[in-house]
Amino acid sequence: MIAEEKERNTLRSLMMTPATTMDVLIGKSTLVFVMSAVALAIATYILGYEPASIGAFVAAVLLSIILYTAAGTICGLFSKTLLDASLSIIPVAFIFTGAPWGALLADDYPILKVLDYVPSSQLVHLLKIRHIGFTTGDLLKPLLIILAWTVVLTIVSIVLYQRRLKDE
Repeated sequence: MIAEEKERNTLRSLMMTPATTMDVLIGKSTLVFVMSAVALAIATYILGYEPASIGAFVAAVLLSIILYTAAGTICGLFSKTLLDASLSIIPVAFIFTGAPWGALLADDYPILKVLDYVPSSQLVHLLKIRHIGFTTGDLLKPLLIILAWTVVLTIVSIVLYQRRLKDE
């Protein structure tokens, strides 16, 4: 949505309104957030997945939606057109969603162990936790890693948005 604003030359006008940076970013992200949450809830229901901890599952999913929205915002801020944004998100999506598959090769290629700390890998770890015999630490480690990624990417998107405001 940010890239579309830039392409239509309305981003600058939007930035000059009395709305704060957070107002604009939350407003632009709300639709994506709601659609993602509804789609994930429907998919979870259809597939019959029952997490070990519903609270941890919901927290991880909500943090992940915020994280990927922030990543999309960052790509949109670096893009000049909607097509550029669509293309710039491909490597980001490939790295973030492909990380759990790359982490499987970590035994053969030790450098790929870093992929185990990508949020999607942590979400996979969280989803694999069994109903019986898990500890709070089993839930906490993936949630804290996803939270750290979410905070960092959200801060980066806010800083880049504010920098964009000053650049134009």
